[in-house]
Amino acid sequence: MAERVRQPPAKRFCCRPGYNPTCKQGQRSGALCCGASSSQGVTGKIHNPESLLDIAARRVAEKWPFQRVEERFERIPEPVQRRIVYWSFPRSEREICMYSSFSIGGDESTVSGDNNDETRLPFQRGIALLESGCVDNVLQVGFHLSGTVTEPATPSEPAHAYNVAVSFDRCKITAVTCSCGNKDIFYCAHVVALSLFRVRRPDQVKLHLPISETLLQMSRDQLQKFVQYLIAVHHTQVLPTAQKLADEILSLNSEINQVHGAPDPTAGASVDDENCWHLDEEQVQEQVKLFLSQGGYHGSSKQLNLLFSKVREMLRLRDSNGARMLTLITDEFMADPRLALWRQQGTTMTDKYRQLWDELGALWMCVVLNPHCKPEQKNCWLRQLRKWNCVDVCPWEDGNHGNELPNLTNPLAQGAHANRDAAQPHRTVFTRAIEACDLHWHDSHLQHIINSDLYTNCRYHDNAESSLFDSRGWPMWHEHVPTACARVDALRSHGYPREALRLAVAIVNTLRMQQQRQLEHFRRHRKELLQKGVTSITNMEGWVGHPLDPIGTLFSTLTEGGQMGQESATCLERSECKACVSLTHVCPAEVQRLLEEGESCLTLALEVALMGLGQQRIMPDGLYAQEKLCRSEEQLITKLQELQLNDTLVQIFRKQAQLLLEGGPYSGLGEIVYRESVPMHTFARYLFTCLLPHDADLAYKVALRAMRLPVLESMATSGDLSHSHHIVSVVTNRYPRWFTLSHVESQQCELASTMLTAAKGDGGRLETVLQSIQKSIHSSSHIFKLAQDAFKIATLMDNLPDITLLKVSLELGLQVMRMTLSTLNWRRREMVRWLVTCATEVGVYALDSIMQNWYTLFTPTEATSIVASTVMANSTVVRLHLDGHQRESLATSARTLALQCAMKDPQNCALSALTLCEKDHVAFETAYQIVLDGAATGMTYTQLFAIARYMEHRGYPTRAYKLATLALSHLSLGYNQDTHPAINDVLWACALSQTLGKNELAAVVPLVVKSVKCATVLSDVLRRCTPSTVGPGLVGLRTSRTAAGKLTSLDKAPLRQLLDATIGAYINTTHSRLTHISPRHYGEFIEFLSKARETFLMAPDGHLQFSQFIDNLKQIYKGKKKLMMLVRERFG
Repeated sequence: MAERVRQPPAKRFCCRPGYNPTCKQGQRSGALCCGASSSQGVTGKIHNPESLLDIAARRVAEKWPFQRVEERFERIPEPVQRRIVYWSFPRSEREICMYSSFSIGGDESTVSGDNNDETRLPFQRGIALLESGCVDNVLQVGFHLSGTVTEPATPSEPAHAYNVAVSFDRCKITAVTCSCGNKDIFYCAHVVALSLFRVRRPDQVKLHLPISETLLQMSRDQLQKFVQYLIAVHHTQVLPTAQKLADEILSLNSEINQVHGAPDPTAGASVDDENCWHLDEEQVQEQVKLFLSQGGYHGSSKQLNLLFSKVREMLRLRDSNGARMLTLITDEFMADPRLALWRQQGTTMTDKYRQLWDELGALWMCVVLNPHCKPEQKNCWLRQLRKWNCVDVCPWEDGNHGNELPNLTNPLAQGAHANRDAAQPHRTVFTRAIEACDLHWHDSHLQHIINSDLYTNCRYHDNAESSLFDSRGWPMWHEHVPTACARVDALRSHGYPREALRLAVAIVNTLRMQQQRQLEHFRRHRKELLQKGVTSITNMEGWVGHPLDPIGTLFSTLTEGGQMGQESATCLERSECKACVSLTHVCPAEVQRLLEEGESCLTLALEVALMGLGQQRIMPDGLYAQEKLCRSEEQLITKLQELQLNDTLVQIFRKQAQLLLEGGPYSGLGEIVYRESVPMHTFARYLFTCLLPHDADLAYKVALRAMRLPVLESMATSGDLSHSHHIVSVVTNRYPRWFTLSHVESQQCELASTMLTAAKGDGGRLETVLQSIQKSIHSSSHIFKLAQDAFKIATLMDNLPDITLLKVSLELGLQVMRMTLSTLNWRRREMVRWLVTCATEVGVYALDSIMQNWYTLFTPTEATSIVASTVMANSTVVRLHLDGHQRESLATSARTLALQCAMKDPQNCALSALTLCEKDHVAFETAYQIVLDGAATGMTYTQLFAIARYMEHRGYPTRAYKLATLALSHLSLGYNQDTHPAINDVLWACALSQTLGKNELAAVVPLVVKSVKCATVLSDVLRRCTPSTVGPGLVGLRTSRTAAGKLTSLDKAPLRQLLDATIGAYINTTHSRLTHISPRHYGEFIEFLSKARETFLMAPDGHLQFSQFIDNLKQIYKGKKKLMMLVRERFG
């Protein structure tokens, strides 16, 4: 605990006896004389009965301020005073531990410390200091304890002694001071050591009178000597204060002389003092502010949650500091600057931070529902809550998403605020706590429920919904379920576990009765509802994911009550923590008479959890509310999974599963389900796994019923696989925003995968599950995942694969192909490859089937490049162990598929079709004809060149030449496209034509001249076709040099035409480049003219043509003086 700047002021004034009780503050009626106590300490074993004096003194010390004792009795015997002072110090270590660490056992790290070593925690360190003899000079003067605590020397630090002082009143430490200088919320180790010394070793503590009593016994000379010695010993500290006080006392009109008596810090509390443990408010505020400033870091959120746990611990011990500390925390939360920033930016707070606000609201709900709260205190809290609620940045209950629901927490308000308007623009995190301030505990029926184990009425009951007792005579409590459960939580939080358990049992009995009546109502109107085909939601707010967490509260209360008398809290060693047992120990026998034979608190907990999870309720609005719903459901199921199932619990599962299936519009597993109700996939998967070993038929019935996802259904009515009727409502005037739809669909997929795994080897069940998947799952990615899961399960074992499950996997894969055929999906190629693999595992007939029906499953490109290619691969033949006939039959199907794809999409499939049909002459010729037909209907020059090169490679040069000419007719190269990717194809086509003969070359050159306008490309073609450039590097060249010379004469056709076109291209390109040329491109332009001159010189009169060309340039572009100068320098 941090050292305080100054000693807390004395709480009351003390004066000489004899003053009238009507005097001002500080009057005393009797003298107090105390000495060292010789009584047995609280931790010692008491072998003899306590004396009446000790019993009475202990009770007085717990409840009465010492001033009231003095005012009540004119003279108090000294032994009585001594025992009261003795018993006024705390006797339990529990509270000392609570105020010096986060947890009762000191298992958590301190607020400001980073060291998680238990030995470094204040409480544990305090015990170590005490046991190692580091506490010395312990002195108790009245209600003030002081001492010296020495920290042992370490290798890096010398020993250091700290002065510690503790004030106490009515068994509570009310002020602490330590010179260690540490800053923290909780008491430091030195305060702990001194306090435990007084608790464990009271006989070693020197007990003296309050200092005022000692001064009363002194004469004037003794008082003067006392004051002078005190000043002499501490003259540097107290001399200025002593002189100031002396001056005021000598002044007759000073304020100090107007008050009887003088302050005494050791004289105990006055009547007006609040009796509470010392809590450093400033440090609480500073630490919370520090944690909030650290943002969403894991450590800060953890520490704030620990502070919330500390508040709950204080409430459980009925410590008033619980609400006080919560107020300080809330003030800092409301002052967080990020709230205004988020509101301005329109962004939502982080998830962890949002959960902290939820816990804050829940704690305030517990505080205001304190069953023994005074009205004035509740009014004070109500004013504070309304003040926070009105702040503009106060977070909304549903996570900054508007909620227009009416006041559902308190539909029948009680008290003075019953007539206020319940509709508010937005419900904040404090709204429910504000509404809870209208609730009271005065109802006689409620009081009988929580206070009596024998409250039954076996003679009186009726069938009315508001009946106070059920048919067995057991009490029920009719109230809005979350509100009723908030009462249970408040009772638990304020240290009334027995009362909380009684009320929880009454609520569960009420829910049971309501469930039975709802079932009976549905059975009576079942035919009418099924014919109507539409339903409305019966629960606008669900119990799971609710801000008040009603199901979680009931489950925790009942499971704690089912621990068969075990104490859930640990009393600290050597302390008489009797309150610990009474606060946490709940005996199930107290409520056993209200349970049927074989039932227990654990069975009730399981039953209410299943009822809550199976409740049909609407999906809440807003991202945070929906995420919270999913998180709460998973957390509750995780708690259920920790239960060890036995026959009794299995019967509960069976009973509730059957009731939920028959529950109609009240059950999420009923026949009638609202379109926007919360799906049951996660819950049903848990039910399925629990029921499967014991009742497989019921397990599958539950899981199949839960597979539906009505919000994605386009039809109002669809068939249920497990029942003849399956009604889904359609609301046309509302478009829901399911922010967690992807999570919901993934849970649906997990449920289906679980059923597929369990149904392995059972053909009938696999078929049923397959039909359910095909009908209910609308996401191709999830169906593909299920198909992969089924494939893995079917081929997982070392033995032969499960052919039935493989067929299911194939069927799911085929559905995925159909769903994604006309949509873009980045995993499409992976899906196609996987389907071929799966079909290969199933057998030849599966491969043949997908090829026969390829047009409903694949695009032509996929069918040829992936499906047919894989089918005809050697690896497939080896995998299937095919004989010659089977292999040829499969190849025929693949070639037929390829031809069909080529006819449908020749641009993309023609080349693949030719490749696949190479070994079948008829098929190959058919594919070639498809290519020729496709060339006239849209095939690009790139595709035609590729096929032409393929034909040349396969030994069909004439066909390659024909396709190349078709490609050239589709090509168009501009004057500046000297890096076009088709240039190599043009050169290859010219070389191919030259090898075939003069006629072929003569036919190609006009096409080249028409299609290519780029001078450099034409020049390259020209050089390759002239005698000087014919050589081994020319692709496809097979003629002799003599033949080439005859074919490539520049003064005859066809090369004369090519030469003239090349020269013309250079002239046009030159003029085009000069139009927008810049000085930095002059050098590049001169090099271009050099290449042009080389081409000009290939003509017989080329030199003259080039000179005339240069002269024209000089004349036309004479304004570009620098450029023309460069031209003259190079070309004259």
